[in-house]
Amino acid sequence: MKIGIAGTGKMGTAIAGRLQSLGHEVFVWNRTAAKADAAIQAGATWAATPKALLHQSDIVICLLTNEQALDDVYGAPEGLLAGAGQGKLIIEMSTVSPDKQTEMAKRVASTGAKYLECPVGGSIGPAKEGKLLGFVGGHAQDLALAQPVLEQLCRRIEHIGGYGAGSMMKLAINLPLMVYWQTLAEALSLIEPLGLDPKRAIDIFADSSGGNNLLKNRGPLIAQTLIDGKTDSVNVPVNTLIKDMQAMCLHAQTLKRYLPLTELAMANFQQTAGAGLGPADSSEHLVWWLKHQ
Repeated sequence: MKIGIAGTGKMGTAIAGRLQSLGHEVFVWNRTAAKADAAIQAGATWAATPKALLHQSDIVICLLTNEQALDDVYGAPEGLLAGAGQGKLIIEMSTVSPDKQTEMAKRVASTGAKYLECPVGGSIGPAKEGKLLGFVGGHAQDLALAQPVLEQLCRRIEHIGGYGAGSMMKLAINLPLMVYWQTLAEALSLIEPLGLDPKRAIDIFADSSGGNNLLKNRGPLIAQTLIDGKTDSVNVPVNTLIKDMQAMCLHAQTLKRYLPLTELAMANFQQTAGAGLGPADSSEHLVWWLKHQ
């Protein structure tokens, strides 16, 4: 199958590599062309514009930074909507608000193309191995078209409901993780006087009720960040966590719900970003907290 990837950040590149390894013909486009180099070197073909990307592909998967990026990539004169039409399917994997997903579905439908939201749970490792979790919002008949590809990317696919439902589930799934980063930072501050080797401390947490899948999957990398005081490996940037928490809080407002723990965690991450660590890996929030609190 011919599959386009719009957005070749770390996740987009990992997904492109996964699809190429399974024999698909992959086309890529990114607003910053240099960020597509890794995918191109692995065998993907560059598309000059989003319009060209959709024209060359049967399905386009989008992994974009934020809602403004969706407007830019879809709505530009050479954007996805300029190339959309009958027979085309766009799968939107970006983590954005439920309302934005509903809006984009209407915009795509007006061109005659099909739209499916499928934000995913998991990071780069699971993406490379086809072990993501897919939270689908949209029509069942469109999911049937996307299913063969999604099954190669996801170990579990959940059709949550109509447009916006997949995004709601993704935000809910991410919320405990956002708060956990902050609680882990605070927990580490309690044992700092013990002077434990960070590798030992993280291993103890991971093997107890104080750990979660984050430590099971990324524990050694987090421990090394604590040892070195920084990391050059950026899995999920601090700014991305802040963006997701903002979306959670805004959606909660529409439901007349209150997320006090999430708001406090977001405020603390904003302090870390204010110190210049916004682009840094989320694990550096732990380092910053231990130094400054």
